[in-house]
This record gives sequence, C-alpha cells and structure tokens, in this order.
Amino acid sequence: MTRHNGYLSFTRLRAQFVKEVLSILRDPRSRMVVFMPPLLQLLVFAFAATLEVRNVDIAVHNQDAGRWSHELIARLDRADFITQVYRVTDGQELGRLIDQGEVIAALDIQPDFSRAIAAGDSGRIQLLIDGRRSNSGQITASYLSAIAAEVGAEANPGTGPATPVAVRNWFNPNLTYRWFIVPGLSGILAFFSALLITSLSIARERELGTFDQLLVSPTSTPEIILSKSLPALVIGTMLGLLMMAAAAGPFRIPFNGSFALLFVSLVLFILSVVGIGLMISAISATQQQAILGAFAIGVPSVLMSGFATPVENMPMLLQWLAQAIPLTHFLVIVEGSFLKAMAPGDIFASLWPLAMIALVSLTMATIFVRGRLQ
Repeated sequence: MTRHNGYLSFTRLRAQFVKEVLSILRDPRSRMVVFMPPLLQLLVFAFAATLEVRNVDIAVHNQDAGRWSHELIARLDRADFITQVYRVTDGQELGRLIDQGEVIAALDIQPDFSRAIAAGDSGRIQLLIDGRRSNSGQITASYLSAIAAEVGAEANPGTGPATPVAVRNWFNPNLTYRWFIVPGLSGILAFFSALLITSLSIARERELGTFDQLLVSPTSTPEIILSKSLPALVIGTMLGLLMMAAAAGPFRIPFNGSFALLFVSLVLFILSVVGIGLMISAISATQQQAILGAFAIGVPSVLMSGFATPVENMPMLLQWLAQAIPLTHFLVIVEGSFLKAMAPGDIFASLWPLAMIALVSLTMATIFVRGRLQ
C-alpha cells in the first residue's frame, strides 16, 4: 500500500495529537504510569534510596575494665546511627549475633585496651563486619573507626597531628544524600514515564484494532510519528519540570545553574527517550510486550547511567555502552545544575551527545514505524 509520506497537514496532525492525548487519558494502563505514580515514587525514593547508614545494631565484647573502654562504649551508645548496642560476655555470642544478622558489626575490645592507651600506644580492638551487607558494613566500619579515633585523641591529646586536616565539602557542605539523589530521581522517573507512554502508543493501536485504520487513512507517515511523539514529549517534559520544582521547593535543594539550559537539555533528553520508546512500540504486538520491552531497556539504562555507581568504575566496554544511554548525560547536567552552577561549556559537553542520541533514536524510530505502516 502506497502512503503519502511527503507532506504534513497541521489539521490532521492536530486531530491525531488530540486523539493520542485522549487515548492516554482514557486508557487505565497509561494513566497508571503518567501522573501520580512518578510524584509518589519521587517522595518514597527520596527517603528510601540512600547509601547512608542509619538505625543499625552492633555488639560489643568488652574484655577491658579500664576507663577508655567504657568511654568508647558510652560514645557508641550516643551515636546517632546506632539503634542498640548489645553487650555480650564471650566471643561465641558475637559470632552468633552476626551469623543471624542481628547486628551489622561487632567489637571485641582486648584486655589491655585502656592500659595501652594510657601508656601512649594504640589500644587493640577487633572489628567484625557482616560481609553480606558489604557496602553498609564498610560505611559502618568507617563510622566506628572515627569514634575510636576520637577516644584515642582524647586520651593522648599530644599524639595527634600537628596540623589537623580541615575537610571542606564543596557543593554539598553537609553531605546531605538527598541533595544528590532527588535531582537524579527526577531524571529517572521522567525517563520511565516518557518511555512507557511511547512504548504503549502503537502497541495500543494494534491491540485495539485501530492500527489498521491508520493504514487506510490519508494521514502521512511523518504525521503519525509526530502525533505519537508529541504527547510523550509534552507530558514527559511537564513531569520532569514538576519533579525538579519539587526538588527545589519541598526538598529545599539549592538550584544554582541555568534554567534555560536545563530546559533545553530536558527536551532533548525526552526526545531521545521518545525515539527509543517508538522503536519498542513498533516491534511490540501487545501492550504487555511493550511494557516488558520498556523495562528490559529501562532498568539496564538506569544501572549503567552512573546513578548508583560511577561509570568510571565499570569495564571499558560498559563505559562505551553507557555513552549511548541518554540518562547518562542528562544526570550529569541535572545534578550539576542543581548543586554546582555548571558552566555552559560543561553543559554543552553533555548536551551534544544528547542531541546525537535523539537524532539517531528518532531516525531509527521513523524507519521502524514506516516499516510497520507500509
């Protein structure tokens, strides 16, 4: 069947755009992923998704009767990140608590701890960490080491470094983890919303039987592609802006960058996601397949984007693949815009890859969709 591929009719395009928006609003599956869920997820993940260690239990086997072991235990009792300190009488009890996962760490204070500190030496403490929770265990070990160092510095004030190191954290002075996670979450949730909306667009038409009507309608291929892309672009951009406003408003995360550059970056980011979603929708026969395809692409994209782990820590092959993921570049821009007042030159360094990904993904989507319409 030959189609009119060379011209656009704004009247038909407007009608197609209205039809797509109404289809999204009327379809329960589409409504489920468009409006309230991303905002609720932002609120939930902002408090739940954190690498900070809070509310942990530890165990202590104190074999020393001196002053400094009791001072150490008293400081552990007052530590904000510790919920409860279990006091045990033998090493076997320490092992049992760790084996059963009741504590994340255990301290075995040696009998000569206070005597060694009083003599100017370093007291000995054996620290046992639950390796099944490796990341939290390492952070807990650093917290406990800092408390032990404070006790040692108080016991022997003259043994500390002559010139103490002054640590200053740029861009996030108090190391508030929410300042880092919420801007990234706004990009991730906008990514999934736009991806799911476009993934369901053509698949929904095919499942409802209205896709065949497009084949016999006077609508040209560019009009169909634009009508499928524009609703997701508008909704995804609005959701992204709304979540960024929530980050700057209720979450009180400072915004120091250029809003204009961030808006352009958000539009290019959503365009690149729309292209990926249209490709998924073009090859999906049902909405269920489209949803599965969106998550099959979306979850690895989030894991490789640098949101949870730095891209530089990945093998070289995965680092190259990460550069083809639009979320990788947008996270650099949105996090830098909020905390850093990112320079325009640095933003353009991540903006042009976004533009290239958008161009390639939309071109491939056009080829895929045209193949279905022929």
